[in-house]
Amino acid sequence: MSVTILNHSLVKHKLTNIRKKETKTKDFYQNVSEIAGLMAYEITRNFPLKEVEIETPICKTVQYEIANDVVIVPILRAGLGMVDGIRSMIPTAKVGFIGLYRDEETLEPHEYYAKFPDTIVNSIVLVVDPMLATGGSAIAAIEMLKKRGCKDIRYVGLVGAPEGIEALSKAHPDVDIYLASQDEKLNEVGYIVPGLGDCGDRLFGTK
Repeated sequence: MSVTILNHSLVKHKLTNIRKKETKTKDFYQNVSEIAGLMAYEITRNFPLKEVEIETPICKTVQYEIANDVVIVPILRAGLGMVDGIRSMIPTAKVGFIGLYRDEETLEPHEYYAKFPDTIVNSIVLVVDPMLATGGSAIAAIEMLKKRGCKDIRYVGLVGAPEGIEALSKAHPDVDIYLASQDEKLNEVGYIVPGLGDCGDRLFGTK
């Protein structure tokens, strides 16, 4: 397991844009998507490759392609904002979906929707959710994927609190974590500080 925080000037610039409270829905969504696309370069750095023989306009040659299928699994609904950016870099990627709700009494996450490509078991699975706060949703989503037989799973988010990073690392030590930023902490009501606010509401204009 590794935790990778992207130290990239353009990512930091766009992250500043989405942190600003005055950023409107259109610009917020666009910047989230663009950050996800930039993160795809780091996420895919060590993807396994296979040799393929092709023919260029000059000659035949042996080159390389990504060896495994890639499946992006957004945690609904905020994770949807990152899908297009990653697919712009990996256009062959398929998309699955996980919907979770939290029991008001036990605070445990429960699955209310799940839909995945048939090939997901043997694919590289990218679980995407912009905010890694307590880690509860990410932990539950990854557990659900493991129960379905998935083995190569990576978590991709925008900002994470130390509490969420630690919880996810302990629950799933075999899952690599990729973030655009590690923020300071969670506040008393579970929001990431300084964070982005409610990412789902800001992405889709529902508040």
